[in-house]
Amino acid sequence: MSGAAASGLLYGANVHANGIRQHYLRFGGAGPAIIIVPGISTTAAQWAFIAERLCSGHDVFVLDVRGRGLSESGPHLNYSLDAYASDLIGFAEAVGTGPYTLLGHSMGGRIGIRAARWRPSSMEQLILVDPPVSGPGRRAYPIPVEPLLKLLQSAKRGEADAALRSPSALRWPEQHIRTRAEWMHTCDERALVESHKGFHHDDIHRDLAHLGVPTALIVAGRGGVIRPEDEAEIRGLLPSIAIRTLESAGHQMQIDDTEGFLSIVEELLARPREGRVSKCGKQEISEDAPTNR
Repeated sequence: MSGAAASGLLYGANVHANGIRQHYLRFGGAGPAIIIVPGISTTAAQWAFIAERLCSGHDVFVLDVRGRGLSESGPHLNYSLDAYASDLIGFAEAVGTGPYTLLGHSMGGRIGIRAARWRPSSMEQLILVDPPVSGPGRRAYPIPVEPLLKLLQSAKRGEADAALRSPSALRWPEQHIRTRAEWMHTCDERALVESHKGFHHDDIHRDLAHLGVPTALIVAGRGGVIRPEDEAEIRGLLPSIAIRTLESAGHQMQIDDTEGFLSIVEELLARPREGRVSKCGKQEISEDAPTNR
């Protein structure tokens, strides 16, 4: 991690789960468990500042998704949504979180949806942060993969810092520029490409219609990823879902408006659980879930 260690950080560690090495950061250590799953090109270190704010009263685990950060990477791995969801299920079992809240940003939200469909008993709550709603027969995900690949190549040359300060780059605070520049090189190029393809091939709407886990959706008001018609469709599939909009923020809302984002997350964490949604055929189907490779 860049800079001084976060005050709530207990340790970083690796665990063998779902047949691979998975790296994570742990904050707080007491209270209900939260697992944070970052997006397509983001590492656990880039979510440490959020974990530090949430760890008072919570046991917060921030996961490096396979092919990112310090988790296992390489051409031998499967970078599909099914593999990511199996990793999450295996990780929670391996570290013994018990029932947890899943806070998933972008791709991490899609991973959470699939895992919640497969293993609903393991989740206390599912908080989706601006997940891509593209899929078969739907409009394309509005954020192209090419700029990510270009940034990755810059990072591998040690030039990410300059690229993130270019006139075309997002205007991020210094802390976040430095952390992204430090960790971007750890992303596996094939992981980015295959994950972005998966945004268009995997149908998370089929999963949403069968979720029995209490679920909330946080929409970026300036993100363009989730539109009002998407919200309406999601609510039709999962009427119990709680939807909140952070009007001031783009897709990286945890950076664009950190205080606004945390306010929504803390409100969702504190709300009374209304019980699990009754779904026909909601039995766990983890026995059908693919494993590591």
